[in-house]
Amino acid sequence: MVTGVDMAVRNALQLNHAPRKGMVLPFQPLSLAFNHVNYYVDMPVEMKKQGIEEDRLQLLRDVSGAFRPGVLTALVGVSGAGKTTLMDVLAGRKTGRYIEGTISISGYAKNQATFARVSGYCEQNDIHSPYVTVYESLLYSAWLRLSSDVNTKTRKMFVEEVMELVELNLIRNFLVGLPGIDGLLTEQRKRLTMAVELVANPSIIFMDEPTSGLDARAAAIVMRTVRNTVDTGRTIVCTIHQPSIDIFEAFDELLLMRRGGQIIYAGPLGRQSRDLIEYFEAVPGVPKIKDGYNPATWMLEISAPTVETQLNVDFAEIYANSSLYQRNQELIKELGTPPLGSEDLYFSTKYSQPFVTQCKACFWKQYWSYWRNPQYNAIRFFMTIVIGAIFGFILWKKGQQMTKQQDLINLMGATYAAVLFLGATNASSVQAIVNIERTVFYRERAAGMYSALPYAFSQVAIEVVYVTIQTLVYFLILYSMIGYEWKVGKVLWFYYYLLMCFVYFTMYGMMVAALTPDVQIAAIVMTFFLGLWSLFCGFLIPRPQIPIWWRWYYWASPMAWTLYGLVTSQIGDKDALLEVPGEGDVPLKLFLKSYLGFEYDFLPAVAVVHICWVIGFSFVFAYGIKCLNFQRR
Repeated sequence: MVTGVDMAVRNALQLNHAPRKGMVLPFQPLSLAFNHVNYYVDMPVEMKKQGIEEDRLQLLRDVSGAFRPGVLTALVGVSGAGKTTLMDVLAGRKTGRYIEGTISISGYAKNQATFARVSGYCEQNDIHSPYVTVYESLLYSAWLRLSSDVNTKTRKMFVEEVMELVELNLIRNFLVGLPGIDGLLTEQRKRLTMAVELVANPSIIFMDEPTSGLDARAAAIVMRTVRNTVDTGRTIVCTIHQPSIDIFEAFDELLLMRRGGQIIYAGPLGRQSRDLIEYFEAVPGVPKIKDGYNPATWMLEISAPTVETQLNVDFAEIYANSSLYQRNQELIKELGTPPLGSEDLYFSTKYSQPFVTQCKACFWKQYWSYWRNPQYNAIRFFMTIVIGAIFGFILWKKGQQMTKQQDLINLMGATYAAVLFLGATNASSVQAIVNIERTVFYRERAAGMYSALPYAFSQVAIEVVYVTIQTLVYFLILYSMIGYEWKVGKVLWFYYYLLMCFVYFTMYGMMVAALTPDVQIAAIVMTFFLGLWSLFCGFLIPRPQIPIWWRWYYWASPMAWTLYGLVTSQIGDKDALLEVPGEGDVPLKLFLKSYLGFEYDFLPAVAVVHICWVIGFSFVFAYGIKCLNFQRR
């Protein structure tokens, strides 16, 4: 009996198998063949402790197969069978370890640099920037991944066609959001992931568990999208864990793996999985499939290790000695030979777009991401106003009251606290943003969208824009309430040092986030060094009183330079007498030099050092983004 839900799922899977025409951008259909692929990782320490002496653990064993244009292939197996591992190896997404065997693209040896330009990889986790819309996500991907000779009008037309193909028009202006919190539904995010890869106009697409976490109807909608895509003539491979009957029969071919990374079936499914069923039922002892039973569930059950032991059979050996294996080897040989008159893939540049265009595109996305992130920016400006008002009242008109030593200490202490509170807030709050975007960066860099430097530049640049406005707000509140002189020179010096201070605090937070694997470790490292900065900034212990063997760290503390610049620029040129206990009246200018080590003539050097801190932290941030990859595959 067919229920209403079953009928809805079947309706969602009504597929048009006719190749789709009229796509704006043509593409080159490509096949992928691989033969005798083995993959090893270093033996885990835990396994060595159990007495295993080998240095390597083999995850893929003599895996061979072929994927062809217009054919939808399913990679199936129990957990630990090596489905995703094989896909990562073929797609070039593994970050290291040892790979053996041959992989060819339409007869030519695979070159990862060029392969990234003609392939797409839909990850299982659906990683996207949360504060851009669906349409903007696709436009951004197309901007960076399509060839530079594709003009803006054609690019937008192609994006519109992909949106129609993947059925995203109804949600084109929705924000992507964070998974499980807000934004798109899981099924919508899956389709967006596919569309983001499709707008690159790839010939080969890998999809890791496209239906995981979806109910039956949502999974059917996603598979209809996959089917629509493969009908355009592209080569598509999907890992599937335990598909339903309807989803399983949407595939054309199957590559079945067992635990240990071995293939036990690679070939066509046939109508209603007839070819697969006949293959396994021909094995002596294998029970027949029951009427109406899911062939995917049946094949996983009868190929389980316990069943193999009971039947005293080795499905991997049976497959290796079968006529199906021989046909596959002939197909691999055929696809591994370049067609007459064909040429190997070649691109004159590593990336589709030049460096300047990469910078523009990355900044464009960061601009919208920051503009639509009220939680981050609203809190940033709220804290700016609150902290500015608090310290403004604490320092009310203190800039005009400089008659006693205690007046100077009070002014310096409150200035130190005012800078530290907001600076540390900036350094802390930016780390979560960097970590969210860094995850997206890993995916986009692996797809060959851009180099690390444009990405780093865009995030630094957008932060500088917001920090500049933030500093202006803070400056107007603090400077007017303190009561400093409204002279052009003093105003500009104060704003400059305050701006550079908040910029280097923000860059410092970004740098630490880029050098550490997660937010928790970044917070620990950041707090540790902020403590040292505060201790050696010259307020708690004036520089002349710091032990000589620690005085070098005074100059290595960015806060010391900021305190030096802010205080000296406002009162360092005054000759007014200061009442110092035990010493009588001392000229303010002389006291600053003898007690704190501040000299007014040194201000230009202090200004240059602030620029050095900003540039230094920014470059280390860029280095961390470029050279450190905390994502392990």
